[in-house]
Parts: sequence; structure tokens; C-alpha cells
Amino acid sequence: MYKSYKVADNFYWVGAIDWNLRDFHGYTTEKGSSYNAFLMMDEKITLFDTVKPHFADEMLERISDLVEPKKIDYIIVNHVEMDHSGALAKVVDIIKPEKLICSAKGKEAMLAHFKRTDWPYHVVKTGESISLGKHNVTFIETPMLHWPDSMFSYINEQRILVSSDAFGQHWATSERFDDEVDFGELMFQSGKYLANILMPYSNLIQKLLKDVTALGIKIDLIAPDHGLMWRKNIPAIIKAYDEWSRPTLRNKAVVVFDTMWKSTELMAQQVAEGLMSKGVIVKFMKLGENDRSEVMTEVLDSKAVIVGSSTLNNEMLPRVADMLTYMKGLKPTGRIGACVNSYGWNPAVIKKINAELESCGIKLVDEGIAVKYVPEQNDLKKCFDMGVKIAANIKD
Repeated sequence: MYKSYKVADNFYWVGAIDWNLRDFHGYTTEKGSSYNAFLMMDEKITLFDTVKPHFADEMLERISDLVEPKKIDYIIVNHVEMDHSGALAKVVDIIKPEKLICSAKGKEAMLAHFKRTDWPYHVVKTGESISLGKHNVTFIETPMLHWPDSMFSYINEQRILVSSDAFGQHWATSERFDDEVDFGELMFQSGKYLANILMPYSNLIQKLLKDVTALGIKIDLIAPDHGLMWRKNIPAIIKAYDEWSRPTLRNKAVVVFDTMWKSTELMAQQVAEGLMSKGVIVKFMKLGENDRSEVMTEVLDSKAVIVGSSTLNNEMLPRVADMLTYMKGLKPTGRIGACVNSYGWNPAVIKKINAELESCGIKLVDEGIAVKYVPEQNDLKKCFDMGVKIAANIKD
């Protein structure tokens, strides 16, 4: 039997835990995830978001632990992405809510996804409130964090911020709150989430933090749509989001590479040695042993990204191409970079890597080093010196 979980007076978690999820459209979720839905028991019983389609019955059973689902009056849709609204069609047909509350873009997205013109859409804007009886919910539109329809719901009387995808983590746990798990792991998973989901919208995160401050709301609980809820470490996660989205970068470099016969790996190692000789923190990450989303988690607070690849059929290695495509979409601007390449007969790949790095918003501080076949000592010395040069740029 699936049970509800009391979060605060009259406010319950009724979501689902996806213990075995290992991939979220390219983001490796080694710890699974959860889809958090919440139920407010008031004069107008209100459901905040739903879950993936195949978890609909689990959520409905958790709701039934509290109330017959048909007694729910309102459904609030903070975000229309399928991990939060996939069960919506089934749930709406069962509940037949009085109101389906969403942003204007939310209504547009639901019409596009579900083709249901008969649903009782109730469109809200930033600053608008709706009464549930003893509780009032105020809405804050958060477009492109990370879909056009996204919004927050703030329960005024209990100071609860239902924050959609912001402040969440892909992490399946039996615990529900931030102070019940290891804090270091919690912050790592939160950073990984921002790096792989929200990084392209860093300027909007900055705007959101300012908007929330301007509204003057007090927050005692943050309830995101994935992972743990925040009740003890709210200042810590808000500060982290501020730093990650500025971004506040460390004297740190990510050296990410793939290699065919270890020549590129030898070159990458010497770049790393040059960086470390000047006190730069280095994350040395071979693709295939490190996933693209793990790399981006380290890029989050790094000042430099150095890419290495062997040449295969006049192109970079497939895992390097995959990594650069993924990184380009996440737009890690404000970093510096360079590359190294080992080739057999065509050195053109280095230009392709440089072009990809620049398309990511990364400033090249070196034209890169390409070596035919196996690097000799003088080649490795050039790689070491390039690491020293990058370190000088990092510390400028």
C-alpha cells in the first residue's frame, strides 16, 4: 500500500519514487529520482502537480490514504513537462476538478499535449492569489525555468514555496527533508541538477531570486518537484543557486578527453600536470568512465575546460562529439578553454574542437596542440606549458 506523508499541517506529499531511473534525457541519474506531488486539505482540496504516467496509480493510492480523489476541487499545474503532468489526463478524468490552475503558457502547453478543450482551465499571473479556504496560494511565473509555462505556488499562511523544478535533485530517497540526509551529498545532487537542467537559464535564476526578494515573502519550506524538501538549509540552497547562476567560479579546470591508443591521454595528463603545478584544482575525466552529466557537474564551478580527442575518420571521437553537443546546449559561458589532439594523417580535428568550444561560449586562450601519432617528450613539454599558460589565465 502506498501512503501519504505529512509535510506540514494539512499539507501532504503524495508523489512517487522512481528508484530505478538511470537516465533523464541524457542526464545520468545514478540515484534515481522522485516526482513530488502535494495535497492541501482545505475547504477546497488542492493537488499540486502530478507524476509520470506509469506512476499515476501510485499517486492516486497515496491520495486515497487521505481522501477520495474525486473530492479534490483544484489541480494546480506548475509545470507541464511529462514527469509532472504525464498522469494529468487520467487524474482529471477521475477527479473532474472545479479548476485546473496554470499560467497562460501552461494552458497553451496542455492544449498542445492533451488536446482537451473541455478542461476547466483557470489562468493566473504573477502576484495573483486564490483562496482554498483557510489558506491562500499566490503564484509567481518563472518562464524558462526551465519551460515557458513554469511557475511557483506560494502558500502564504504556511510559508511554503512549491518550487516546480527549481531547488530540486534527481535523488530517490525514503527521506523527505534536507536535514534527514547527508548535507554534502544533497548539495552535490542539487548542483548536478542545476548544471544539467537549469544552467542555460542562469540569468533568469538571478532575476527570479531578485523577484522573490522584492515580493518580500518569507519561506519556511521549499517543496520542489524532484528530490528532498528544504526546511533547515533554505539559506544555503538559495545562496548556492545565487553563486551557481552568477556564476561564481573557482580556480579549477576540467580536463575531459577520450583516447584511442593513449596518445591523447598522455597529452591531457601533461596539461593537467601543468595546471596543478600552479595550484589549480583539476578534475581529470576520461569519457566512457565519466558520463557527460558528471562532467557538466564539475564544469559548474570551473573557470576552464580543456578537451582532448584522438582523430577517427577525420573527426573527433564520438564520445567527445557527444560531450560537446551536450555542453553546447547547456551554455557554460564565462569559462576559458583549449584542446589537445592526437592524429594519424589529418590534423583538422583541432579546429573543429576549437569551433565547438567557442560555440559553447568558452573563450579560447590557446590555439591547441595537435601531435601526429605518439607524442614525444618535447610534445608533452608543450602540453605541460599549455597547462601553465591556462593556469595563468585562470588566476588573472
